[in-house]
Amino acid sequence: MFRTALRNVLAHKARLLMTVLAVMLGVAFVSGTLVFTSTLSEATQASSRKGYDNVDVAIKPRSSDGGPGAPGATPQLDQKLLDRTARVPGAASVTGTVSGFAAVADKKGELTSDGFASRGANYFPGDDGKDARYPMRGGVAPKGPHEFALDAHTADKAGYKVGDTVRISVNGPVREQKLTGIFTTDDGAVAAGGSLALFDTPTAQKLFAAPGEFSEIDVKAAPGTSQTALKAAVEKVLPKDRAEATTGKQLADEEAKFIALSMNGMKTGLLVFAGIALFVGVFIIANTFTMLVAQRTKELALMRAVGASRRQVTRSVLAEAFVVGAVAAVTGLAAGIGIGAGLRALMNGTGATVPDGPLVVSLSTVLVSLLVGIVVTVLAAWLPGRRAAKIPPVAAMNSVHATATTKSLVVRNTLGALFAGAGTAAVLAATGMSDGKAMMSGGAALLLIGVFILTPLLSRPLIALAAPVLRAFGVSGKLARQNAVRNPRRTAATASALMIGLTLITGMTVIAGSVQKGIDKMATDALKADYVVSMASRTPLSPDVATKLASLDEVTASSPLRNSPARIGGAPEYLTGVNGKDFGKLTKLDFTQGSLGELRGDRAVVDDATAKEKGWQPGSRFPVTFEDGKQGTLTVSGVYQGNEMIRGIVLDNGTLAPHQKHPTDMQVMVKTKDGATEATKDSLAASLGKNPAITINDKQDVSNAIAQMFNLMLNMLYGLLAMAVIVAVLGVINTLAMSVFERSQEIGMLRAIGLDRRGIKRMVRLESLVISLFGGVLGIGLGVFFGWAAGELIGGSLPTYELILPWGRIGVFLAVAAVVGVLAALWPARRAARLNMLAAIKAE
Repeated sequence: MFRTALRNVLAHKARLLMTVLAVMLGVAFVSGTLVFTSTLSEATQASSRKGYDNVDVAIKPRSSDGGPGAPGATPQLDQKLLDRTARVPGAASVTGTVSGFAAVADKKGELTSDGFASRGANYFPGDDGKDARYPMRGGVAPKGPHEFALDAHTADKAGYKVGDTVRISVNGPVREQKLTGIFTTDDGAVAAGGSLALFDTPTAQKLFAAPGEFSEIDVKAAPGTSQTALKAAVEKVLPKDRAEATTGKQLADEEAKFIALSMNGMKTGLLVFAGIALFVGVFIIANTFTMLVAQRTKELALMRAVGASRRQVTRSVLAEAFVVGAVAAVTGLAAGIGIGAGLRALMNGTGATVPDGPLVVSLSTVLVSLLVGIVVTVLAAWLPGRRAAKIPPVAAMNSVHATATTKSLVVRNTLGALFAGAGTAAVLAATGMSDGKAMMSGGAALLLIGVFILTPLLSRPLIALAAPVLRAFGVSGKLARQNAVRNPRRTAATASALMIGLTLITGMTVIAGSVQKGIDKMATDALKADYVVSMASRTPLSPDVATKLASLDEVTASSPLRNSPARIGGAPEYLTGVNGKDFGKLTKLDFTQGSLGELRGDRAVVDDATAKEKGWQPGSRFPVTFEDGKQGTLTVSGVYQGNEMIRGIVLDNGTLAPHQKHPTDMQVMVKTKDGATEATKDSLAASLGKNPAITINDKQDVSNAIAQMFNLMLNMLYGLLAMAVIVAVLGVINTLAMSVFERSQEIGMLRAIGLDRRGIKRMVRLESLVISLFGGVLGIGLGVFFGWAAGELIGGSLPTYELILPWGRIGVFLAVAAVVGVLAALWPARRAARLNMLAAIKAE
């Protein structure tokens, strides 16, 4: 039986080609994901480990528990502790480090790297006057407040040379620094495309901490001293309440674990889309083997007649599937390795630098890829194989196509109706629940399964709707419609493959567009200010920026937003400080109780979530322990609806600032005489020294940023789901090609009675178009329904959410379905038209 199965695979290799391609693409997606994420993870971990080559023990500040005196604050390490650590037995050298955000502008005034990856640190020379972490490629180390050194990657990218004057920003004001040195580094952030600027230690301490303070002290062990022994010795000189020691190995392991965890998130996301592509492929595999079984009915009947059991017939079909799956898995694995290598090269080409390292193809990747390809193919072929074994030899001898019994159709439609009804009910019930995610997911799965089962039943009435259009194409159009509904199960399986992809694409588009509109409305409706000024990295902003803006003649009102840790009722909370006098002119908060009034003294307004949690209402008084440990009492004057921009406890900066040691602002809201104009924006930017690290956004900029974020997300999703659509295209091609082979005699008769080659081509193309549009309509309809249902859940946590149906994109999706049908029919239509009519009539 195995030899027979192998002979059948070789005899029908052309008809199995599309099945092999479909499985191969899915396996390539899986193996490419595993290779790429493994390579990226290994390279990043190796780069991270290099950063700890000179660190045997690291001393870091012990995070505060938020107790009185410094709620949420982190104490720094001082020079005395560094000197004591240097005298510890077994310590060969000690390095004090301090770091923070430092944006470097290129010669055009733009940031040299992404805001979040722009860092600054200190150059800490040893006894030889060099810092082993940062060997100089050219120039000398920085000395004094006006000098700095830059990493070689950023210097080369920006075209800087030693001696150039470079504009730098740390927390707002622009600094012009002389570039004295260019260094190389194994820093993982730099390897990933970030920038690193080095200052001498006193300058770095002033910029990122405070004079004489460090954020970390790294200790290098003397030869013969283990990290564990050194840690034990260091702990004896540490102030237990302020600092803690960790071995370099432990830090490297923790960072490796973090990197692996972040890679797992990416890997899981990519594998989900690979799974979707494979799931779509299941329909193609099942359809292919169903058609092959139908075409070989007499052959299978003969096998049964000469003694083959039902089990042997099933095994024969499964053996064919095993061979197909094995071939597809091996070729898919090879293609996936190429995809993994290509993705790394693509990331490097787009500027998202990947650390150097070998291409990682693990044994688990090979085994998973082979297993996925074979198992998916065999499972998809099981039902056709079982169906083949059930055909009685005599019935098979007398009929090429065994039609489905009335009982089987009734059972199928009843099951489909039950699944679809239960799924729809569950989805609708979930929309009215506060936490209905689980029920909605289960309901969506049931509804999708129900529609799959009912698709053959739905195909006749839906395709019949296209009859008036098809009549315009004469006999070819009529034949195309009849062929599309001749075998509803086959049509359903082909259309379902395309339906899945379009369901997901449409649903995600509806949800993303609606959420984008809701967030946009929330962000802009709550804002009366013309501009919001903040750091590009979302790091704290110097109070000098707010002072400078407030002093400008064109500014009529301004307010910084300032966060400060505190304790309320023994629990840590954050207070938001604002300019109480101008706050009402810059925001439009929706108060559910009380009002903003005059925000000064002990008056505060709180968002509805905090008020509900604490049981507060207007007039409520509550004790607070400020950042400096001093205690006070605040009075609630109003309760407002929190939004993406403003939430929590808001009070006047005049009340908050005296309790802050190092006040910083998260952003500054500004209202001007002439409103939001390009001239006003340029004027504000000029007053801040045209600082590349500072963004000045009006309402339109906020809306554009939100739209850009969602468009980027959607484009990524479209790209990932494109594989499922490609597999669906292969399914349509496969079905049509096998259908043409199956109907060779019929096509020959049509040619003989006068239908020309152009008519044959048109018939096959229209059949493909109808099937594709049938799948497209079902997919778009389900996608809109799921998008609406998910939106009802989202609306509970996003008050400004409103359903947006992107008719333009929906039209594009329907057009894509039509294009899929036309393209998929090119080869089968050409093949059908070129059939020799006499040979076709004689074919069985």
